[in-house]
Amino acid sequence: MRYDTVIFDLDGTLLDTLQDLADSVNYALNVNALPQRTVDEVRRFVGSGVARLVARAVPEGTPEGLVSKVLADFRAHYVLNMENRTAPYPGVLELLRRLRAEGFHLAIVSNKFDAAVKGLAQAYFEGLLPVAIGEAAGISRKPAPDTVFKALRELGADAGRAVYVGDSDVDIQTAGSAGLPCISVSWGFRDRAFLLEHGAGLIVDDTEALYRALTAE
Repeated sequence: MRYDTVIFDLDGTLLDTLQDLADSVNYALNVNALPQRTVDEVRRFVGSGVARLVARAVPEGTPEGLVSKVLADFRAHYVLNMENRTAPYPGVLELLRRLRAEGFHLAIVSNKFDAAVKGLAQAYFEGLLPVAIGEAAGISRKPAPDTVFKALRELGADAGRAVYVGDSDVDIQTAGSAGLPCISVSWGFRDRAFLLEHGAGLIVDDTEALYRALTAE
């Protein structure tokens, strides 16, 4: 097969985390007397890390100190509430089990903060994704390739046989910066038209199509 290593984005690719993210955003906004955001607004804000998520969620012109407070409140709430309404997308667990059984190296690389990435990987994918890397101090987040390269090192995998799978423009850029092919999924936080507009090549609509793409000769 062409690939033996798959690096997955997390939010919008493996897990539908949107409602829990929106709940924590609105909790943090509310306790700081700021206006709430809709779920669709939060959908548009995610993808570039929680600091950017919060910066987009607060009203324009919010003082820097208050933005920092909202971010801290978001983090504290989210880490305790990130499993309330989050769930794997249909077919994801079956896909991961099939790939593991066939000897694929699998990892998560996300712009969600590292503690949450590792916690969600443990809660939903125990034993299936041995490497899970999120945003942390000292390493550039996506679309820089640094976290992808770290995942490849931890897996002991060859970049020449690796592919990146994600649901956003940031994922397409990340794959490009790491020199990996990208498979985009249409079931996540960005639709097919958006993905095409932002340079997607191969787009799949369900996990069976993704499996076929990953295991093609």
